[in-house]
Amino acid sequence: MNMKKVCFFLLSLLFLSGCSTASSHLKSTQSDAGDRVTVGKVQLEIRVGMSSAQVIQTLGSPNIVSTDENRLEVWVYDKIASDVSYSSSDGGVWLIFGAVGGNSGAVSTSQRTLTIVIKFDADKKVRDFAYHSSSF
Repeated sequence: MNMKKVCFFLLSLLFLSGCSTASSHLKSTQSDAGDRVTVGKVQLEIRVGMSSAQVIQTLGSPNIVSTDENRLEVWVYDKIASDVSYSSSDGGVWLIFGAVGGNSGAVSTSQRTLTIVIKFDADKKVRDFAYHSSSF
């Protein structure tokens, strides 16, 4: 009778320890997602006639400041984000005298870009703006 219990216990362990999987996803994000510069933020908040101070308050400091052919200021925001996902799975069957197992994993990466160009007039007010977004 005791031998039956031991066999049942060992068979139960064999079935329960069949496979285990684990996944982890890593994403490169900014420290404060609320401050992220997005197309939606540009569409909703940037308007012709805004002051340069309001633009900075909304989008932060530009990456590039230059002038156009009329010596008027042009600001460029050039943002790049990389997303990295890693998933792995471990599996194995544990027996009384040893183990059979293995693991596998996959890495997936993607990138997003956002370029915003804001042109100012002589009074430091937004006269025009444009943006371009891509992901690959």
